Amino acid sequence: MKMVDVGGKEKTERVAVATARLRMLPATLERILQGKVEKGDVLAAARLAGVMAAKRTPDIVPLCHPIALSGVEVQLEPQKDALEIRVTVRTVDRTGVEMEALTAACASALTVYDMCKSVDRGMVMEQVQLDHKSGGRSGTWDREAAPAKKSATKSRRKAARSSGR
Repeated sequence: MKMVDVGGKEKTERVAVATARLRMLPATLERILQGKVEKGDVLAAARLAGVMAAKRTPDIVPLCHPIALSGVEVQLEPQKDALEIRVTVRTVDRTGVEMEALTAACASALTVYDMCKSVDRGMVMEQVQLDHKSGGRSGTWDREAAPAKKSATKSRRKAARSSGR
């Protein structure tokens, strides 16, 4: 294992957007929105946890480079039975901020779970994913624009058929 040397790369503006969903009982979400959770303001704590987690990502993910973040935004959008978490992280550096965005989304969801577990232990953190990244040598990637990949098995079978095996 090694940390990849990024010293020769050019510093560019880099952005990553990650999302997560925390599914819960509608009554739990209502308590959050009404400010009736014993531990306090759940949404404010989740936003702060996301920012803090993005800043501390190299302490959690072993081979992740410490980089100077220029911005972290955590948005929490209530749905009928869930909180949708969307984190945008920015930097001007030699490596991307995908791990910071994903870590922040997870920390935000975990904070909500921690603050509300006394009323709903059945909450489910799901769909943690990178939705967008831009900057650097590989350019821009968007989940919605990414082509669907064929399974490796199907690709091998197709190649075998076309080669006459």
